[in-house]
Amino acid sequence: MGTIYKRGKTYWIQYYRNGKPYRETTKSKKEADAKRLLKKREGEISEGKLPGIYFDRVKFDELAEGFLRDYRINERKSLDRAERSTGHLKRYFEGYRVPDINSPKIEDYIETRLEEGAANATINRELSALKRMLNIGARQTPPKVDRVPYIPMLKENNIRKGFFEHAEFLALRDELPDYLKGFVTFAYKTGWRMSEITDLTWNQVDLDNGIVRLEPGETKNDDGRTVYLDEELQGVFNGQWEARKKSRKLTPYVFPNMDGTGLISDFRGSWQTACTDANIGKKLFHDFRRTAVRNMVRAGIPEAVAMKISGHKTRSVFDRYNIVNDADLQLAAQKQAVYLQTQKDTISSTVHDFNEKANV
Repeated sequence: MGTIYKRGKTYWIQYYRNGKPYRETTKSKKEADAKRLLKKREGEISEGKLPGIYFDRVKFDELAEGFLRDYRINERKSLDRAERSTGHLKRYFEGYRVPDINSPKIEDYIETRLEEGAANATINRELSALKRMLNIGARQTPPKVDRVPYIPMLKENNIRKGFFEHAEFLALRDELPDYLKGFVTFAYKTGWRMSEITDLTWNQVDLDNGIVRLEPGETKNDDGRTVYLDEELQGVFNGQWEARKKSRKLTPYVFPNMDGTGLISDFRGSWQTACTDANIGKKLFHDFRRTAVRNMVRAGIPEAVAMKISGHKTRSVFDRYNIVNDADLQLAAQKQAVYLQTQKDTISSTVHDFNEKANV
């Protein structure tokens, strides 16, 4: 049986679960409030639940650490993004108790981030991180979260649609420093992610047979990948190998930095200058990924094969990158006009044949 008692002017309650006593302040001077809270706690215990005071002791910071620990233990490749999302969440929810993280507070957080100018997609990544924190806490033994609140997500309409026309790519490549020319050529043709190309080493290349491989676990989606080099890329890789031997700097990377001593890291200055000098406007390196997908599909390469080359695992993301531009729409109109004209000619021929037979 639970009891109610006072400390000073504030009412406290005491109750038991599995023989263990729990004492909890009601933060109220009214006995009726104490009776309601005691009844609530006894109801939770009778249903086999942990009393709410247990969850009151768990704070956001503990959930955030559990979330990041899960990323570290499972060696997730997006740990950096998880840490950024956690940082933004921490600015708002630091010190919050689990029961206080509810839908209204989450909506306040969304409004705060929108006022700060954060994009919908960025906020959604942060909300997804918060939801995972709560779910991890709820799955603990004993649980640290008694319920996961409803978390509204924002509509995302900020998908970039940038890509390179072939002439733009050639103009950009001409303006880039020599050590980046082969690097961007490989990106333009394969659609590989920047980190996959910068991290590419010679032990992943079969130069004699013109094959480049990423083993399972070396890609973002953990799937392996194989690319056969065409004549131009074969020339690029042969050139990189000869330059490596000539420099006598035995770096393992296929596309090393300007000094030939390690990874390509920050080349934003060279990139922006080249975009300006090539007069192609503002472009992103990631535009190569979209461009490669579009070019492979336009070239008649089966979509399943194109996805294997670019490393897209889900069809929805692949479709998002398979950009349609004005030239595609114009070509579609021309093809439709030709088709309809063919149908018109077929009908005219059929009518003509019918009339001839009728006259006979």
